[in-house]
Amino acid sequence: MTMPATFKLSKDQIASFSEKGLLRVNFNLNPAFLDSIVEKITPYYDAEQLQQRAPGIRLQDIWKQVDEARQLATDRRILDALQQLIGRKPLPFQTLNFPVGTAQLTHSDTLHFSSIPKGYMLGVWVALEDIDADNGPLIYYPGSHKLKEYSMQNLGLKSGRENYPEYEKAIQRLIEVNNLKPEYGIIKKGEALIWHANLLHGGAPHKDRNRSRYSQVTHYYFEGCKYYTPMNSRFGFKLYRNPVWLPESADYELTDSLPAYSLFQRILLRLGILKDD
Repeated sequence: MTMPATFKLSKDQIASFSEKGLLRVNFNLNPAFLDSIVEKITPYYDAEQLQQRAPGIRLQDIWKQVDEARQLATDRRILDALQQLIGRKPLPFQTLNFPVGTAQLTHSDTLHFSSIPKGYMLGVWVALEDIDADNGPLIYYPGSHKLKEYSMQNLGLKSGRENYPEYEKAIQRLIEVNNLKPEYGIIKKGEALIWHANLLHGGAPHKDRNRSRYSQVTHYYFEGCKYYTPMNSRFGFKLYRNPVWLPESADYELTDSLPAYSLFQRILLRLGILKDD
């Protein structure tokens, strides 16, 4: 039985997402609940890095230790909105929590998380405090999701994480060639940005180092697809993923989930030709 929607996007919102590849949404999240996420997650950060507000500090999949992070990722209102945008059931598979801006160079999530058929991955960034131009907002390029889905190979690069800096340079050239113009994710506490997997985005500089920038990102695949990592796929063989889906209820037990590698892929991994991320 299909559950009734608890959050309804307007036609204009859906059209805006289709045109820009990004949508700002207010899900009316409880501020006290968001504060509890920050409070309970903060002790898990490296204390020295947190004090220095080191760029790039993050916690991946802290939902396994802090249930409030899982609750946010599986909030019914967010899931309803994603289903309206894509037309399939969303499946959260990864959380990332940040205490400061990432200053991450521009990239597309499709390099890390792609699907068959293409286009069935979205990211949702929830501000756990106000985010402005000085504490490291998201930077993105509206409409860039309509560009070709670029892999390492069709950029003329070798696969593998060690070649990622060259990918970032290639993306910067792509921005210049297409004369893409940036916008910034200036949003209030509790608001969310939903972006298409192929949208070019990154982290703007965190100018005021005396301030934090607490936020949670959740990545979502969608039902009925195959999932793989283009960055680590080589020789025409896709490195498939077997994601661990975040449970919608606190009543769960974690089980080991082994990647769905073929025999040939396992041989390549053992030889170090393929690399699992």
